[in-house]
Amino acid sequence: MTISVVVPLYNEEENVRELHSRLKPVLDSIDEAYEIIFIDDGSTDKTLSLLQEIQAQDDTVTVLSLRRNFGQTAAFAAGFDYSRGDVIVTMDGDLQNDPNDIPKLLELMKDHDLVSGWRKRRKDPFLSRRLPSIIANSLISKVTGVNLHDYGCSLKAYRRDVIKNLKLYGEMHRFIPAVASWYGVRIAEVETTHHPRLRGKSKYGISRTMKVVLDLITVKFLQSFSTKPLQFFGPIGLMSGLFGFLISLYLTLEKIFSGTDIGGRPLLLLGALLIIVGIQFIGMGLLGEMMVRVYHETQKKPIYVIKKVIGPGIK
Repeated sequence: MTISVVVPLYNEEENVRELHSRLKPVLDSIDEAYEIIFIDDGSTDKTLSLLQEIQAQDDTVTVLSLRRNFGQTAAFAAGFDYSRGDVIVTMDGDLQNDPNDIPKLLELMKDHDLVSGWRKRRKDPFLSRRLPSIIANSLISKVTGVNLHDYGCSLKAYRRDVIKNLKLYGEMHRFIPAVASWYGVRIAEVETTHHPRLRGKSKYGISRTMKVVLDLITVKFLQSFSTKPLQFFGPIGLMSGLFGFLISLYLTLEKIFSGTDIGGRPLLLLGALLIIVGIQFIGMGLLGEMMVRVYHETQKKPIYVIKKVIGPGIK
């Protein structure tokens, strides 16, 4: 087994040297071939220059320097693309994740495809960080059907054949377990140590929380309806159209049998609006089905994933 440790960094000049000094003895003790990939995500301080100094002294280190700050998901994606290990371990670069937990993740990787850390005793402010995290984790677990205590923990381990099939964007790195569940992966969670941030400034804020909520909606749609969009838009369109038709039918019968003037009634406008909205939703579903068909035929993206082949192949 070879191991790649992927660590994105943004303005962490006060932490990079200590992070490297903590990682090295842990990885050396595992007695497996390894590499450390630091991704400088467009830092404006001395982070990159310090990483270059570290790399000059340690040939197990690779430094990727992004042209600007693309965000943590993009930094992880760059690390995944350049990694060579059979198992890829990710962690934050602010010293809040403990490198001593890496062997625990690797031990579970013998029987699982993805292992996620759980910051059970999290050392962050309750109202600004821990409470929103508790609510978000509960919501994500319920919506995606993949029950984890701590989606936001960056300390995770993945098998290469799991991560190579994923395309990341937005804030999707935290949803990797949910997205990967489509492939039928075996997921485990293990309690990890969490340290308070002693140096540097946190990059998390309320704006990031909003992005996570929007990405959750995207993940749910992709997880359930990416190959069958008509099954999402169709029922909405049919219900809307049906209600609009019933309203219009009621008004038409009232006009015929009682002679009531229905031209200026708001109910008539509502019925017409519901019918139009219903047609639009069904049309969106059909267009989505066409786009999915074109995408799969042009990209040759498989609609299944084979775990293993048992038996003789072509001789």
